[in-house]
Amino acid sequence: MEATVRPKVVRVIPPTINVSESTKQEYRQKRVVAYCRVSTKQEEQLNSYDVQKRYYTERINSEPDWTLVAIFADKGITGTSVKKREEFNKMIRLCKRGKVDMIITKSISRFARNTVDCLKYTRMLKDIGVDVYFEEQGIHSTQPGAEFYITIYGSIAQSESENISANIKFGKAQCAKEGKVYFHYKNFLGYRKGADGQPEIVPEEAETIRFIYESYLSGDSFGGIIAKLKERGILSPSGKIEWQYSTIQSILSNERYKGDAIINKTYIVDCISKKVRVNNGERPKYYVENNHPAIIDAITFARVQEELARRTSKTKVKQVGTKTEQGKYSSKYALTELLVCGECKTPYRRCTWTIKGEKRYVWRCINRLDYGKKYCHESPTVEETTLHEAIMRAIQKTAQMNIDVLKTLKLHIGMALNGEESVDKTFEIQVRIAEIDAEFSAMLKTISSDTVGEFDENKVRELMDEKSELQRQLADITETKQKRETTESRLDEIFTVIEGLKNRPMEYDDQVVRQIIECIVVESKDRIKVIFIGGLEVTEELLTE
Repeated sequence: MEATVRPKVVRVIPPTINVSESTKQEYRQKRVVAYCRVSTKQEEQLNSYDVQKRYYTERINSEPDWTLVAIFADKGITGTSVKKREEFNKMIRLCKRGKVDMIITKSISRFARNTVDCLKYTRMLKDIGVDVYFEEQGIHSTQPGAEFYITIYGSIAQSESENISANIKFGKAQCAKEGKVYFHYKNFLGYRKGADGQPEIVPEEAETIRFIYESYLSGDSFGGIIAKLKERGILSPSGKIEWQYSTIQSILSNERYKGDAIINKTYIVDCISKKVRVNNGERPKYYVENNHPAIIDAITFARVQEELARRTSKTKVKQVGTKTEQGKYSSKYALTELLVCGECKTPYRRCTWTIKGEKRYVWRCINRLDYGKKYCHESPTVEETTLHEAIMRAIQKTAQMNIDVLKTLKLHIGMALNGEESVDKTFEIQVRIAEIDAEFSAMLKTISSDTVGEFDENKVRELMDEKSELQRQLADITETKQKRETTESRLDEIFTVIEGLKNRPMEYDDQVVRQIIECIVVESKDRIKVIFIGGLEVTEELLTE
């Protein structure tokens, strides 16, 4: 049976009528927002900010096809970055949610002074159907060829920002050269702005600063100092109960507490990224002496810097069973810092032994503890009580020396300290630097269009090289003086302590030991050598029961 051939039928399917978003926009009012910005909080610009808001409200409401959605305005915010422009970012989020058809703004420089940001956001907004209209340039970002003009005008705006930044940088450099110091009083303990505009000491806060310095020199660690501050109910510079280690570190190393100031410790890489970096020589620094009243005297400050350096440069010793080397300062026991093995020069470590249920504290060489006799063959174990008694006998023996012997020793140390001292040429160097500056200024004044060819560049180079060398010598002399004064102060303190102990037996004291002893060497099971700061050595027997 043959199949029936059915005739081919072609039917037209009418298109579904969907009203596109663009068609909808033609028949409804355009949703418009305005963005305005002033870059500083000066009174005139704040007035401009209010004027701009009123202007855009009237401008948008006067257009029959426009509907005002919102006005976004950032005040006192830079245009080189969008990170801190809260209103700008709020506007962008609204656009991404499809609530905006057009943004109107005064100019490209008001929208962004960064070419990259300007292009990035206009492209992104164009992709989601949002037009940006720049009134001053008369450009709609959705128009053909608009991106070319936005790039040109954006580059000009960025160039203006870079020129402003360069001028500000130059102004700050000139202020630094003149020794003008800007003080940040917020969260800075110890000072406030005085009636004359200069820093003045806050007495109660100054006491906290002195307490921190004294505690550190007496042997306390950062953690120990923080514990004492919390115990006394002293709040941190930011007004919090909790203190940070970095805060203590900053207070102990900040030269402003001795009345001086270093300008340009940090610098901003560029006006676009605004990244702040520590100045390690990339920019000139300026040290201003006696800029304001000091809380800490120069000698105490120098001693603290020495102690900071000593604690951070402790010899690293790897112990078996530990992940890191032992190089951290210990404030708990002074001997952890001072006691070393006479054979292998490795530090000793405090250990607890339990014998017949009774605890005993002993000190042992770390090498001997970890490796037996592999590296250290004769290192003895020393009982803590025996060790303490021997150390105090050595101190007492030194204290009971004839006073003339102590004075002779002090004189000997002082002579060694001043042995390399040369004639102080500070004044002569300063005079010569002033002469060089005057000669250079005179050479500059003689330059004119007729005499520019006669300007002696080689002479200028020689003068600048000589000035640099003289400034280096001046810095060396100042540093040497400071070291001498610091060492002499420490010697005075040591001999004051020793003379005070001369006729007064006392028990072992970690603080006293830290003050006057540089090192204790365990020479054998029967003998230790106590080396006092300044070089005096005293040998003492270990008397066991």
